[in-house]
Amino acid sequence: MTMLTIRNSMTLIVMSMLVLTGCATTSVKSTEFVPVVQSSTPFDESLLLDVGVMVFDPGLDEVARGDLDRTNFEIRRAESRYAPYLMADTLQRSGNWGAVRVLPSQSSVMDVFLEGQILLSDGEGMIVKVTVTDSTGREWYTREYEEHISQYNYEQTQRQLHDPFQVIYNTIANDLLAYVENNVSDDQVRNIRTVSELKFAANFAPDIFGSYVTTNNRGITSVARLPAENDPSLRRLRDIRERDNLFVDTVQDYYATYTREMRGPYDAWREQSYHETMALDEAERSARRRFITGAAAIVGGIAAVGSNNGAAAQTAGIVGVGAGAYLVRSGFDRTAEARMHIAALQELGESLQSEIAPKVIELDDRTIMLTGTVEEQYEQWRDILMEIYLTETGGV
Repeated sequence: MTMLTIRNSMTLIVMSMLVLTGCATTSVKSTEFVPVVQSSTPFDESLLLDVGVMVFDPGLDEVARGDLDRTNFEIRRAESRYAPYLMADTLQRSGNWGAVRVLPSQSSVMDVFLEGQILLSDGEGMIVKVTVTDSTGREWYTREYEEHISQYNYEQTQRQLHDPFQVIYNTIANDLLAYVENNVSDDQVRNIRTVSELKFAANFAPDIFGSYVTTNNRGITSVARLPAENDPSLRRLRDIRERDNLFVDTVQDYYATYTREMRGPYDAWREQSYHETMALDEAERSARRRFITGAAAIVGGIAAVGSNNGAAAQTAGIVGVGAGAYLVRSGFDRTAEARMHIAALQELGESLQSEIAPKVIELDDRTIMLTGTVEEQYEQWRDILMEIYLTETGGV
C-alpha cells in the first residue's frame, strides 16, 4: 500500500464521518383533512343498521421486541377504550347509521360489529387494524389504517375542532359507508336486522327461539322461520332487548365521561410523546450513523496500521482507529440518550394513569360503582336481565 493510497483512504474515512454524522432525515407529513361523507341517498329509517363498536384490542401482543421500551402498556389499554368512543361518535354524527354504541362485549347483539386493534400509537403515528362483520357472521372486510401527523395537529385551534388523528376515524367511517352502498342490498339489510333480533331472542330463550335460526359449518347464521308478529314471547323478548339497549346507552355515558376526562391529559401526553418520539428517532438514527462510520474508521485504521509503509502510515492508522472508537463510543452515548427519552415517555404515561379513576353510573333503580371493568359490570347486567325474563315468564 503506497503513502498516497493511505492518505486517500484516511481522507475518505474522515469525509464519510463528517457527512454521515452531520446529515439529518426530514419527514414531510400531510395536513390534509378528510371529512366524513354523508350518504347522498335518503335513508329509510327501517333500513338503518345499528353498529356496535367493540372495545379495541390494545395490541400488546403485537408489539415488536424492539418497541417494547417505547410502548406504555397502561396508556395503550386506556387508548383501547378511548379510540372506540371516538369511532362510534364519528359514525353516529355521520347520520348514516341507526344506533351506534361502544360495546364492552359481544353479548349484546348488533347488526354490524366493528372491531379494532391498535398496532401503533406514539403521538406521531397511529396504525389501527379494523375488522367489520354483520350479525349473520359474514365478514365484510379487514383493513389497516395508518396516519402520521405533524406538530400542526397539536395546535390549540386544531385540537378544539377534532382529535389529532380524526382522519383515521373519518376514513374508517367513509369506507364502511362505501361498503354498504356497494355490497349490501336492501333485502340483505332486512335479513341482517331480522337475524339480529332472532339471535337475541335465542340467547335468552333457546328452547323457544333456537329453531328460528340456523348456523352452517362456516359460521353463517340464516333465518329458518319467522315467529308471528303477535307472538307474546317475541313481544316479551323485544321488551327485554329494549332494556338491554337502555343499559348499553347508559354505559355510553361512562365512555363519554371517560373520554372527556381523559382527553386533556391524554392530548398533553400525546403532544409530549410526539416530541419525544421524534427526538428518540433522531437519537437512534444518529447512533446508527456513528456506529457505521466508527466501524469504517476502525477498519481503515487497522489496515493502515498493518501496512509496511512506514511510521507515518501507522500513525495515521492509529488516528483512524482512535477516531472510529470515539464514534462507536459516541453511538453508545446517543443510545443512552434514547433511553432517557423512553424513560420520559413512561413517566408521562404514569402521570396520565393517575388522572383516570373509576366512575359511578346512575340507573333508574340503583347506583353502580364501576370499580371493576365495564365488561364485568355488563355481564352482571346480563344476569339481571335473565332473572327479569325468568321472573316474567315463570321460569318458562
